[in-house]
Amino acid sequence: MATKKLKAKAHAYAPQSKADCQADIKKLGDLQRDLLRAQADLNDEIAHLTKAATPRLEALQERIGTLQAGVQTWCEANRAELCGNGKTANLITGEVQWRLRPQSISIRGAEAVIDTLKRLGLERFVRVKEEPNKEAMLNETDAVRGVAGITVVTGVEDFTITPFEVEVPGA
Repeated sequence: MATKKLKAKAHAYAPQSKADCQADIKKLGDLQRDLLRAQADLNDEIAHLTKAATPRLEALQERIGTLQAGVQTWCEANRAELCGNGKTANLITGEVQWRLRPQSISIRGAEAVIDTLKRLGLERFVRVKEEPNKEAMLNETDAVRGVAGITVVTGVEDFTITPFEVEVPGA
C-alpha cells in the first residue's frame, strides 16, 4: 500500500521550529478567546439596544396598526364611491387597493392527508420523490465505482488545531 502525502499549501507565514509552533498555538487560542469575547460584547450591546428601543417600536407598530385598521374600515364603507367598479382608489396622499390572492392549498397533518388521498384513489395528488441513496452507496462502494456522475471520495485528511483550555465548572 502506498503512503499518502499530506499536501500543504504555501502560506506567507509558517513557524520555523517546534517552540515557534507551540507559541503560535497558544496565540491562536488567545485570539480565538478574544474573538469570542468580542462577539459576546457585541451581542450584549445588541441586546441592550433592542431592549431600549422595544417600547418605542411597539408603540409605533400599535399606532400604525390602528391607523391601518381605521383607513381600511373607512375605505370598505366607501368602496363604491372610491372605486366604482375598479379595485384601486387614489387618495392623493396614497393609494388603496383590493386584490384577490391567487388560489392556494393549505395542508395540516400531511401524513393523514396522504393516507386519505390514497384511500380515496387520488394517488395522482401524492408526490413520490426519487433520489440517490448515498448511505446504501457507501455500504457498497465497489458496485457504484465507475458509474458516471458518482465519485467515491476516500482518503481526505483534515487538519485541526485545538488549543488547550481549562473549563470552569458552572460557568
